[in-house]
Amino acid sequence: MTTQSALAGGPGRIELRDIAVSFPAGVGARLVALDGVDLVVEPGQLVALIGPNGSGKSTLLRVIAGLLAADRGEATLDERPIDGPDPRIGLVFQEPRLLPWRTTEANVAYPLELAGVPPAELRSRVETLLQTVGLEEASKQVPSQLSGGMRQRAALARTLALEPRVLLLDEPFSALDELTRERLNIELLAITERTPTTIILVTHSVQEAVFLADRAVVLSERPGRVVADLPVELPRPRSLGDLDAAVVTATAREIRQHLGEVAA
Repeated sequence: MTTQSALAGGPGRIELRDIAVSFPAGVGARLVALDGVDLVVEPGQLVALIGPNGSGKSTLLRVIAGLLAADRGEATLDERPIDGPDPRIGLVFQEPRLLPWRTTEANVAYPLELAGVPPAELRSRVETLLQTVGLEEASKQVPSQLSGGMRQRAALARTLALEPRVLLLDEPFSALDELTRERLNIELLAITERTPTTIILVTHSVQEAVFLADRAVVLSERPGRVVADLPVELPRPRSLGDLDAAVVTATAREIRQHLGEVAA
């Protein structure tokens, strides 16, 4: 039997209501990471989360992924509570976390194997995914033979294997050099056009947020709260030349103003 993809029905809608998260901080003490976060991400949108270190961006992503329970509030996907890991939600970490003994194609195939996808369908889907991220020529190589950018593309392909309705990206390109990062940003835009999904991207880069996103959501210093939710009025498809557009400069300036207020 063919496994039904998580994307059936199209990209998902994420809604966060009054999310608060804290962690133990010594005897009888709690460190409040997030306090009262409200956010709605509509189907097919790409939203960038940006804020200072310690603002709870990655913590919020883990709540959405179902990896961390909130102390207060509710996170939903298509009006259904997120109360644990969900195959409809894919997460790409800053580190690729590939299995070092598996080839590129075997790493990408792994979630399909776990889902019981029949061999013929599995091979076809892995081939398509490798083409999508431009790794056909590296299919037989193990992670140690890949560059940092290639490893991250393999991790992205693996996450897309089950066709999630929501894709969460936790600073996936931050460890790469600037030229590689720009190239992968372009590739990410192309991939999302071919594989429609709702995306939430955590980044420290104002330029990356403006270039990739439909909206830039700015979080405050700890405890994290939403202090700005800014539309990016830049038409798609986009190219690196668009970074010189007046709307990009104006939006980047507004984000930095809010970040400056956060840091004040």
